Formats: sequence, structure tokens, C-alpha cells
Amino acid sequence: MTQGTLKIHSENILPIIKKWLYSDREIFLRELVSNSCDALSKMKILREEGRVTFNDEDLRIDIELDREARTLKISDSGIGMSAKEVRKYIAQLAFSGAEEFVKKYQKESDQDQIIGHFGLGFYSSFMVSDKVEIDTLSFEKRAKPAHWLCDGSPEYTLDEGARTERGTTVTLHISSDADEFLEESQLREILMKHCRFLPFPIHLNGKVINEMEPLWIKPPSECTDKEYLDFYRALYPLKPDPTFWIHLNVDYPFHLKGILYFPKINRRLDSSQASIHLYCNRVFVSDQCKEIIPDYLTALCGIIDSPDIPLNVSRSNLQMDSSVRKLSNHISKKVSDKLAQQWQADRDNYIQKWPDVEMIIKLGILQDEKFYERIKGCLIWKNSNGSWTTLEEYLERNEEKKVFYHHDEKQTSHLFEMYKAKGIEILFSSSHLDTPLISFLEGKHEGVKFQRLDGAVDELILDKEREKGVLDAEGKTEAVHTADFFRSNLGGDIEIEAKSLSSDQVPAFILISEEERRMRDYFVLSGQDLPNAFGKKHTFVVNTNNRLVQSIQKLKDPELSKALVKQLYELSLLSQRELEPTDFSNFLKRSSELLESLTSKVIDS
Repeated sequence: MTQGTLKIHSENILPIIKKWLYSDREIFLRELVSNSCDALSKMKILREEGRVTFNDEDLRIDIELDREARTLKISDSGIGMSAKEVRKYIAQLAFSGAEEFVKKYQKESDQDQIIGHFGLGFYSSFMVSDKVEIDTLSFEKRAKPAHWLCDGSPEYTLDEGARTERGTTVTLHISSDADEFLEESQLREILMKHCRFLPFPIHLNGKVINEMEPLWIKPPSECTDKEYLDFYRALYPLKPDPTFWIHLNVDYPFHLKGILYFPKINRRLDSSQASIHLYCNRVFVSDQCKEIIPDYLTALCGIIDSPDIPLNVSRSNLQMDSSVRKLSNHISKKVSDKLAQQWQADRDNYIQKWPDVEMIIKLGILQDEKFYERIKGCLIWKNSNGSWTTLEEYLERNEEKKVFYHHDEKQTSHLFEMYKAKGIEILFSSSHLDTPLISFLEGKHEGVKFQRLDGAVDELILDKEREKGVLDAEGKTEAVHTADFFRSNLGGDIEIEAKSLSSDQVPAFILISEEERRMRDYFVLSGQDLPNAFGKKHTFVVNTNNRLVQSIQKLKDPELSKALVKQLYELSLLSQRELEPTDFSNFLKRSSELLESLTSKVIDS
């Protein structure tokens, strides 16, 4: 038997590993199973070199739990080790810069600052164990088995073992504060999370864990739609089927494979519900991929697998560098290319999927200039004719560089019908992202201006021929008289304009300028309270050609006239969702009183 001391310069290295290296203790099982997987992979390489012969069925990983003995064994039929290799790879804490690691830790309290690959995976076992044993036998002919034992201190023993078959068994003597790892259900959950796609069968107490094949490693040409859907349903059993998917398969300038699914989503994206899982060589790393996946793509589901991602020492977090940014850019490009391909190949199908990609595209345009350049031809709008169009197509059909839009397809108005009757093409804009998007697009198209229908009184909807511009004895036109009448009855500092509109059906409406509206929307979108300077400024536009407006001015009852003016004003506010909640009860009360008064007048007459 040989006794020795772990070859490190600091005796506190194991306590540091145990307490600080891993943010989650369950990682120990991932690390040990990954080591076993590596040992099996090395056997396949040796077979390719003609140095060994065996059947693929011989390669497996077995995990045995003994609750009574408080032991957990991880065994493999891999390459195994000799006593010399145990001293080299285990007893010397086989990682570069151990002393630098300790110094780095002492300077930085944040474990995520530890950068590099130190090969410390095996020692994660001490997070849950009072004692760890290794029984191993090398594949080499005439090799002798070795047994290694350590209780977590720098001291260990290494002597000849009793193993008779090639491979390695790591036995963990579970500590008293790690009882959860003596539950088979807990171990199964950990293995399903981290190891379900490893290439060799993993047996937990005799039951196979990883029966699902990792579809992303297959060439896209060999995958069927059914396989993609079955894989998605296995990953997300409670979610509805995805809209479509993108299969990533890159070998240069980095290695990247994966499948990204476009799920059914609602009108608002929630990045906290991210469902993309990051893998490294088929081993689960994290479900937080913000460094690799741009914000606007976090609504996607699926898996990304790359051996080139720079991980911290615990393989739990990414280290940001140029390769991560390249991966992120490439994923963004693949998504935009796929969307453009869908739009060009089958517009009807693309339009059908639009509700599930709209928010992603619009957010991507606002956040990523390169994404916009690739996707701008796929940004579509529904118009008042019931068809779908791009902005470029709209501008080609309309000579003026003015884009008319309405805020709600489901709630049109007399004002909307007035513009439509003039043959004006109107785009529907109901997304909460449209305000910043419109400003962005105006910056990209010189001279183009978006105008919401209730943001201005356009010349197109005015009827100049019926406008009575003749001055009376007081030097006032009909429009001025009407505006003065409504102003005197409303009181306050409400801005009022009287216009000769092309339609008699519109009595009045509330006009909020484009600039005012956008400023208000920006504050709402950012979750901020509106400053006092915003939110109340609007214009009450009255139609001089409307019979109700004309009749109100002719009434002999001043109180009734005043009540009707107030009612018409608040009806206009209500139609624009601008009526203050505190005024709503008065509005309802006045409505009832007006109906009662008018009914009485009809009966009396």
C-alpha cells in the first residue's frame, strides 16, 4: 500500500472546491457520469486504432444506490486507470495552475470570475461525501487493479485493488447533510436533466435513463417533421406544437448544433420564461443562455450544443468572449434567414404564422441593426383591404410618403370609415412595440412619415366645398361660431376646432397629435409614470356638417345644450379610451338624465 499527499501547494484547496466551486451540489453526478462517458469514448478511439476489440453493447454506465450503506456507486466499462495514472490524474489534482486558482479565489468572491478548464470535476464528489473510493483496472494487458481512498483531506491511500474487469467504479460515502442524494427519484431527476442525451446507456439501479436520441446531432436532411415534433413534445410535454423550427449545424469557424423551435406565444414576450437549453458535448450546462441567445430570441425553445463555448471552471456559466458573440450573431442570422426563406417560399403560410413571430421580429429589429437588414423584407402589416403588405410595397402603391395607420383592427370608427371611403390604404398597428418601431422605420426611410388617423385632420378628409367661409357681421365664419359655442359650453381650457369633414356621420372626435401620442406610448412601454406635461393635451374636433352638432346649437334650452355638448365631448373621449375613470360615473348619470329629459319632451309635445 502507498500513502501520499495530494500534490498541491495549498491545503485548503478541497474545502474551497467543496464550498465555492459549484453553485449547485447536484452537479457532482453530472461530472462523474461525464468522466465515465469520456472513459467509454476513449475505448471507441482505441478500437478504431485497432488496439482493442469489443462490442458496443459492452459500453455502459451503471449507477447503484444503497440507502442502508449510504453509498452511491458510479461504474463504467471504459478505459480504466493504472496506479500510475491514478497518481497522475487524481492524486495530483490534475489541473493547471492550482495555486493560481486558489489565489484567484482569495481575490474574487464571485466564483464566476474563475476562468478556465481545471479538470476538477471528480472532486465535486466531495461536496456530498465524507469519503470517496476509486476502484479501477486499466485496459492495458497485464495491468493491475488500483484502489484509491480519500476522506476529503489532503491525505489519501493508494493500494492494489480487487477489480477484475476493465473500467472504473467511484464509490461515494454520502455525508449526513446530503440525504437527498440517497433518494432514487432525486437521482433520476438529476440524470434526466443533465445526462439524458449522453451517447452511452446509463442505468440507475438497473433501469435505463437516457433512451431518447439527441435529434440535433443528426443531419437536417435525415430528420422528418414527425421526428422534430416528437422531439419537441418530449422536451415540452405541456406546450402546444411549435409553429416551425430551425436546425443548426455549423462546423466552421466553430462547432454548433441544435434545434430552435418557434412556440405558440402571446402578444408580449417574457424573457424570464426562456426555454432554450445549453449543452456542451451533449451534457446539459444551463437553461440560461442570455449570453448566446439575443433577448429577442429568448421566447424560442430548444437545444444548443457546442464544445466551443467557454465555460467557467464549474461548467455552470458562460465566460463572455469573442466566440460567444460569434455564436450569438450566427444564431441570429440563421433565424432571420429561415424567416426570409419562409416569406419568399410560401407567403400564405408565413402570414398564418405571423402572430407567433411578430413580437420576435419587431423586437429584433429594434435591438439588432444587422437583424433588421436581413429581416426588413419580412416585416408585414395587415391593411384596410384585408390583405397583408410590407412597408416597401405600401410606399410603392402610394405616391405620398405618408403612411396612415389605425391602432385597432377590431375597433374601427366613423373616422376610420371616412378615410377608407376616400380610398386611403390604412395599416393596422396594435402591437405595444409599434410606437418605437414606427419611429425606427421613419429613420430608415427618408421623408416617410407615419400618421395615426386620429393624430391629425388630414386635407384628404375635409370637404372644402361645403365649408361656409363667409364672414358674418361679427367677422366670424361658421367654423369659428361652432367652435366658440362648444368652447363656451364646455368651459375650461379645452382646445376646440370646428372642421368641415367629408362625412356627415362623424359628429366629433378627440385628436391627439402624433408626437404627443408617441411620447405617451414611450412612457407607458417603459413602465414610467407620465410627467404632468403629458397625457392631458388633446384637441376636440367638431364636424360642422353633422346634424347633431348643428341641432345642439339651435336648441332653445341652454341647460340641455350644455349637457349635450358635455355628453358629446365625453363620448369622444370614451371612444378613444381617454375618459378618466373618475368621470365615468358622472357620464353614466348624465346619460340617464339626458334620455329622461328628451323622452319627457317628446311625450309633452
